[in-house]
Amino acid sequence: MADLKSKPLIVLKGVLFLGIALIAFALLLLEHPSVRTVVLAVLLAWGSCRFYYFLFYVLEKYVDATYCYAGICALISTILKTRRQRC
Repeated sequence: MADLKSKPLIVLKGVLFLGIALIAFALLLLEHPSVRTVVLAVLLAWGSCRFYYFLFYVLEKYVDATYCYAGICALISTILKTRRQRC
């Protein structure tokens, strides 16, 4: 699959991801309306974003510049291949 290069489509993709997150959050609140649910959902979103940042920025910039991946699946695939080669 080719990389997405159109700036408007990249922005649209980001907006659609935000829409998915907001709809999921709203549906979760409708099912379990409580402060605890809000706090846990916010912590889940924040922690997930920080983990994603770690995987695709921190590892590349501060650990190893060769860690440059298109996505989480590519990263996991490379890690698994590396582990198999060590054994």
